[in-house]
Amino acid sequence: MLWIWHRLWRHATPGKQTSSEHALPITTRLEANIKYLKKTFGRSEDLVIREIELPGKKLALAYLETLIDRDVVQRDILRSLMALQTSPLPEDEARFNRLLRARLTIGDLQEERLWVKVINGMLDGKAALMINGCSRCLLLSIEGWEKRPVEEPVNEVSIRGPREGFSENLPTNISLIRRRLRAPELRFETINLGRRTHTKVAICYLEGLALPGVLEELRRRLQQIDIDGVLESGYIEELIEDAPFSPIPQLNRTERPDKLVADLLEGRIGILTDGTPFALVLPGSLVSQLHAPDDYYERWPLSIGIRLFRFFGLFIALLLPALYVAMTSFHQEMIPTPLAISIAAQRELVPYPAVVEALIMQVLFEILIEAGIRLPRAIGTAISIVGALVIGEAAVRAGLMSAAMVIVISATAIASFTIPTFGLSQAVRMLRLPMIFLAGILGLLGIFTGLLIILIHLVSLRNFGEPYLSPLAPFIWEGQKDLVGRAPWWAMHRRPVLPGRRDLRRLKPGLQPSTPPRKRKPTEELETYLGGNAGKKGKKRKGWLKI
Repeated sequence: MLWIWHRLWRHATPGKQTSSEHALPITTRLEANIKYLKKTFGRSEDLVIREIELPGKKLALAYLETLIDRDVVQRDILRSLMALQTSPLPEDEARFNRLLRARLTIGDLQEERLWVKVINGMLDGKAALMINGCSRCLLLSIEGWEKRPVEEPVNEVSIRGPREGFSENLPTNISLIRRRLRAPELRFETINLGRRTHTKVAICYLEGLALPGVLEELRRRLQQIDIDGVLESGYIEELIEDAPFSPIPQLNRTERPDKLVADLLEGRIGILTDGTPFALVLPGSLVSQLHAPDDYYERWPLSIGIRLFRFFGLFIALLLPALYVAMTSFHQEMIPTPLAISIAAQRELVPYPAVVEALIMQVLFEILIEAGIRLPRAIGTAISIVGALVIGEAAVRAGLMSAAMVIVISATAIASFTIPTFGLSQAVRMLRLPMIFLAGILGLLGIFTGLLIILIHLVSLRNFGEPYLSPLAPFIWEGQKDLVGRAPWWAMHRRPVLPGRRDLRRLKPGLQPSTPPRKRKPTEELETYLGGNAGKKGKKRKGWLKI
């Protein structure tokens, strides 16, 4: 019964009825077509229908003025149509359509027979040119809505590298990728998602590098999406990921074109969504979410040091409060005696155990971070700093918190911001609370239990069939060159094995720079420069520049 009710409900949804209505063909009567458009859009103030009388022909130009470029309409379309009044027009429908195509100065012209195509085209910023006695409609591409210019990414700040970031306009984002990846193998496949929003979603990949199995699976999952609207790429991420109950983000996300192009060159696939600057990258992995674009723009010895600090910051952000709770509650013998006495003196006035103290401080800090994000940008930073200082100092003076706990939570918060991916940083912050709880119950055994559960979960994760911990599990020797450390570019001959196994060769071997051998001794070069008198004193040297 539940299955029958579900099927009846799906067939009775308004979106299904609307799509079936718009699947009707266009009629040959211009008045009926105009009436249908007015009925479809209702009392829309931005709907414009301009009727044009030509010798023996009657036309109508319909568009939504909030989505088109008015200058193009007046300069190119209306002027071209008015010029047809002085010339004889053919009565044949095919010849008249060819004449329109020749006279209209518009690059993109499409002929459509169904109302669903016409309405979707008008909602995409196109104008519909309807002709009396013709069952076809010409769609003219004249998009011109307002859009944000290309700016520097806000969440992925880079010290060295491009300053351009994705915007909310899909054609702009595609052009940013085309500028950096001038390869004919670059492919963009567009699909509309959302029964109401008809959001454009573009799949971008390099033909010959992307795995065909992953690409086909992505197409299948996107085609199965049936939802009212898609307003951001997060909608798609939740609907296509493999493990929806996992707290770990499984798809990489970025708002930097250079980072997406680097992933495409490794054989990964990108998903661009109209209306958001965040692009999705798959197959995702835990290791790739800990890498930043600066790692590849700086020299490789510096990148190794920066990555070591970043991985160390990951462990601090996840385990430092839990280790503090475990040592102060169960394993005091592991703390040096002077430090243990200092911590005990600080906690003498605190009325509850260390685990409760850590949980309270952690929850207060997360609330403070959330408040700083939601506050207006002008006062958000000031309120966060003042709130942290005032609350921390007042809590220590009142005996509600110990100074050591404030230091531990502050160091943990700072370390959590070293993770370059915001989604992974949020996951680590949320996993920190159960780790503190386990440490307060079982001590170090609870910490090891929590780490073992997290590790088992990460090993079992698959992202479109690919292991999430690659190249750690399974262990791939070639992938270790770009894991915790980074080998120099001239040593990374191959792409990552799993994402781009079809064409593994990345660069030509033997590109390691070296100093060229000297053909002559330095004294011989100096003698040549000085005119053969480099070793003689008291004589006039030749070859000097005379001023």
